[in-house]
Amino acid sequence: MLLRGINVGGKNPVQMARLREVLGDLGYADVVTYIASGNVILSSTRGADRIKREIEEALPKAFKLHSELVAVLVLSAAQLRAVVAKRPKGFGDEPTKYHCDAIFLMGIDAKAAMEAFDPRDGIDTVWPGKDVIYSRRLSAERTKSRLNKIAASPMYKSMTIRNWATTTKLADLVAD
Repeated sequence: MLLRGINVGGKNPVQMARLREVLGDLGYADVVTYIASGNVILSSTRGADRIKREIEEALPKAFKLHSELVAVLVLSAAQLRAVVAKRPKGFGDEPTKYHCDAIFLMGIDAKAAMEAFDPRDGIDTVWPGKDVIYSRRLSAERTKSRLNKIAASPMYKSMTIRNWATTTKLADLVAD
């Protein structure tokens, strides 16, 4: 599960220990968080829609959230592993040369989401995937990247971004 809009730039602070406690109180098992950017692994027999609804209702009661942009994206272990397995060829293989992100989509398809991107030739490359956009930026030219332009798009509220190292780590954690 990915939480969008928490612990970003000092806004919507959520302590991971308290988050684990809240999720445990909701009846979720095996709750693990990974770094403080809203990455949660848990066990449940409940459906994704119910998990999303329950957690989105619980978060503002448990934490002082200042944004309506906080959202929950529920992914199964298989969905998360598929994001890694179906990456574009070579994506993430040169971390010193390229900065790579998985942009997870929430309620929009990749074809529609691609319209929010304006990649700069020679610096940015984006690929659509299933419920994800793969984004790669030339590290030496990151300041010239146009990826940050997506924040001005109305579609941005339907996206949550994880760097590739975090994405692959989460896939490893759900495999264990």
